[in-house]
Amino acid sequence: MGADIEVVDPHRALIFGKKELIGNKINASDIRSGAALILAALCAKGESLMENISQIERGHEKIDEKLRKLGAKIEKV
Repeated sequence: MGADIEVVDPHRALIFGKKELIGNKINASDIRSGAALILAALCAKGESLMENISQIERGHEKIDEKLRKLGAKIEKV
């Protein structure tokens, strides 16, 4: 998506964001990072396709519907 990330140690990472993220194919590896990737995708220019959303759905019931009610352009296919 265009961010510059530097892993400092197993518990920390420095993220140097860009002015504009770019939509991309992304993979939700767990509940928290998946939710963060949804927010990043909503901020990104263009479309993003997220795979492995079952992790997110377990922890955030109907997240797509809730975000849509807030005005997000999100669709589950």
